[in-house]
Amino acid sequence: MDPLSDVLSLLRPRNYMSAGFDAGGDWSVLFPDQQDSIKCGAVVSGRCWLAVEGRADPVLLEAGDSFLLPSGRPFRLASDLRLPPAMAASIFASVREGGMVTHNGGGECLLVSSRFALAGNHAGILLGALPPIVHLRSEAGQATLRWPVERMMQELREPRPGGFLVIQHLAHMVLVQALRLHMADGSAGGGVGWLSALGDRQVGAALAAMHGDPAHRWTLQSLAERAGMSRSTFALRFREAVGKAPMDYLTRWRMLLAGDRLAHSRETISAIASSLGYESESAFTTAFKRVMGCSPRQYGRAQQAAPSASGDGDGRIVEGGRGQEASSVVSA
Repeated sequence: MDPLSDVLSLLRPRNYMSAGFDAGGDWSVLFPDQQDSIKCGAVVSGRCWLAVEGRADPVLLEAGDSFLLPSGRPFRLASDLRLPPAMAASIFASVREGGMVTHNGGGECLLVSSRFALAGNHAGILLGALPPIVHLRSEAGQATLRWPVERMMQELREPRPGGFLVIQHLAHMVLVQALRLHMADGSAGGGVGWLSALGDRQVGAALAAMHGDPAHRWTLQSLAERAGMSRSTFALRFREAVGKAPMDYLTRWRMLLAGDRLAHSRETISAIASSLGYESESAFTTAFKRVMGCSPRQYGRAQQAAPSASGDGDGRIVEGGRGQEASSVVSA
């Protein structure tokens, strides 16, 4: 797989809420804190303001614009940010499992969005690579997202058999396309982090090599050759683009893969170590403790003992949005 697919597969984003919002008149809605989640949306028609807690400048969203909110911070959508906000839970209570909401008669601003929960303890891999608001407004981006967004609106407006699964797949398509667009914009704007670096042809080639064969005995020289650069130039360019040295990035990625397998498979530590290029279990354990903060055995026991995010028995997060508390499912 490619690096973006690798990371998303590791994080297992679950779309637990998709909804359409058709607003009219004067309105303002406050959405609560949602940690370890990412929200993805698009304005189908009209315009509205978006403000995220902790960010000074609000963003004006116009028809065709899309956005990602990776911080999990409270945010507001409004026709006028000077208006006192209503709580999202009261407005979206009728569509706790997805659907369309009409507010103040509708007809002036129509948008659709989805919220994703990220599995495991490594949501920061993706969320830390993104700014508080990703605003996508290029003509190319609008064209790319138009079909899945319009199709999702149709499914939300006209529920049909199988619609739940169709919406799930469309939501994932919108998320991936939005991340692709941000990668393209980020590389042009000099963004820092592996996601922006994927848009850099040379650094991206080295990242693809590491993700394509993490067990290979990569060296700084062999990765520089993949990038078509001298070793010193590559080391500097990689650190500037990704924020980490190449070998540090490789070790961290190997340990994240190992952690996922410790949590979701019955493989032995020795087998996992060998599959990731380590000649001894002790060398692997040392690297794992340095990166993950505990031994592989401690990590595996802790992860397997933790409640499942797809159904932990207390009704807070269940695959597809079934049975969640109102505070966990509001989405516009």
